[in-house]
Amino acid sequence: QVQLVESGGGLVQPGGSLRLSCAGSGFGLDEDAMGWFRQAPGKKREPVSCISRSDGSTYYGDSVKGRFTVSLDDAKNTVTLQMNSLKPEDTAVYYCATDREPCYSSSWIYVSLWDYWGQGTQVTVSS
Repeated sequence: QVQLVESGGGLVQPGGSLRLSCAGSGFGLDEDAMGWFRQAPGKKREPVSCISRSDGSTYYGDSVKGRFTVSLDDAKNTVTLQMNSLKPEDTAVYYCATDREPCYSSSWIYVSLWDYWGQGTQVTVSS
């Protein structure tokens, strides 16, 4: 059974940094893409980043490009999201997800295509 557990959320001031982690288990080589999405109150779930376990390719949502960096550990079971220069509009619950397909530029942004989801971790950017 696939399990995804996010950690690292919290309260940070504008301009600060946070590092989120998502530890995956139970999927072996079946799942390729590992992604991050976020959802603010009253808004749709928004794509943040995607990284493929097979070839390391990465994609980012327009609102986080240049500020967030996604990476995998050596075992390729834990995905990390380094978030810098945080803004109040980054406040949301951040979710980790996996998909059997690698990250494709045309489709990774679609929430419905992802196979498994974590429970989410709250990130609040406020002074």
